[in-house]
Amino acid sequence: MTAPTAPTGMPFADLMGVEITARAKDRAAGQLVVREDLCTAGGILHGGAFMAFADALGAIGGFLNLPPGARTTTLESKTNFLGSAKVGTTVIGEATPLHIGRRSSVWQTRITSPEGRLLALVLQTQMTVEG
Repeated sequence: MTAPTAPTGMPFADLMGVEITARAKDRAAGQLVVREDLCTAGGILHGGAFMAFADALGAIGGFLNLPPGARTTTLESKTNFLGSAKVGTTVIGEATPLHIGRRSSVWQTRITSPEGRLLALVLQTQMTVEG
């Protein structure tokens, strides 16, 4: 099955089908349709897919806060799984900064159902890599 095109700038996120809905220095948001190939044997979104979705959003936010010529990479990530998402549903993610510094930024991503039910909460640190 081919993933839908999603212009994230990150090949893996595109493969997953991440669709970006907002990009700003203080907020990155997107959505992901839960496909069978992103699920556990039970037909619910795999924990790694939740994490990769959040990682992509935090990376976008981190990137938008970089000085010219720098890049970012994830240094640390922690996820609390609070709910599940079944095949065919859409999950919504929103990453906001808790800290933006010279050498790193810390992002909190809330992943929710379309009804607003919190499914996962992710905290990640993006490291700034100069030149």
